[in-house]
Amino acid sequence: MELLRSLLSRTLGLGGEKPEKVLDELTLEGVSRFLRSERCKNVVCMVGAGISTSAGIPDFRSPGTGLYANLQSYDLPYPEAIFEISFFKQHPEPFFALARELYPGQFKPTVCHYFMRLLQEKGLLLRCYTQNIDTLERVAGLEPELLVEAHGTFFTSHCLRPSCRQPYGLQWMKERIFSSLVPKCEKCQSVVKPDIVFFGESLPSRFFTLLQSDFQKVDLLLIMGTSLQVQPFASLVSRVPTNTPRLLINKEKTGQSDPLMSLMGFGCGMDFDSDKAYRDVAWLGECDAGCLALAELLGWKKELEELVKREHAAIDAKAAREGEGKGKARGGEGKARGGDGETPGDASQRQGGSRDPTP
Repeated sequence: MELLRSLLSRTLGLGGEKPEKVLDELTLEGVSRFLRSERCKNVVCMVGAGISTSAGIPDFRSPGTGLYANLQSYDLPYPEAIFEISFFKQHPEPFFALARELYPGQFKPTVCHYFMRLLQEKGLLLRCYTQNIDTLERVAGLEPELLVEAHGTFFTSHCLRPSCRQPYGLQWMKERIFSSLVPKCEKCQSVVKPDIVFFGESLPSRFFTLLQSDFQKVDLLLIMGTSLQVQPFASLVSRVPTNTPRLLINKEKTGQSDPLMSLMGFGCGMDFDSDKAYRDVAWLGECDAGCLALAELLGWKKELEELVKREHAAIDAKAAREGEGKGKARGGEGKARGGDGETPGDASQRQGGSRDPTP
């Protein structure tokens, strides 16, 4: 009975003491004042595909433009199959064809990514929990120890055979994907899969380990660019202390659920509009614009804009240097072979490689 009373109190606000209200108003201005105060020392960010759309990476569920709405060419039984482990093991080709379009290294981090970088530099970022597999948090300079890639990453890969599990790096995988090859293990010739979490796979142990402590310490939860539809990631918003403010920066309100579902452990139970709302704030619009608006209120806007400009220039310069290096290398290879122009893919086929071309 005591457990039920506790659940009712925490989830429905029935009985018990009313949670302390720490925001002076439920607006972005109220959040900015709290973020500048001595009471806010630990910020946890929860981010999804919406923070990367301005980089040119589509989100998953937006009607018409989302990834799931534009997969007709892959001849899938249903859109989500491309990320299901059982389908992948039988038909890896569609995933790797899609991976060529979305592969990390072709995109620059957004204003949102660099806003989190500023939080890190100012000693406020406790952790960033990301659903994204594009590695842009790493590119933006977030320290690995402050990052939880809840749905995995392209940064590393492993052979799928349980008795092998040979690891491979980002560059190895990239070379094979862009050669239109299904990556095969050099030891056993089984398929090699990037360490992203498919439907039907468990989330990384780091996710479950760190959330136990992080969501007790958090002073402000910043949620950006996520529909909060995929569990267990979505349930994290309900793990913070009852007086912890939660700011959603997104195109639309999300995370709201009926009390009964929250009581049963499903959904997030965020409350932006009722008479009982006391800690949840929604800023609706493009995520980059929301971060710029918050940065302006914090007095960080110029610093953020200069950081984005400086980092993007560095990325462009690095890409130019690498492009020049590859051009020289290709020229040298052509002379060494007598100018036959053979590609790595040609060599693989000539040597009897068993890799399968993607459609």
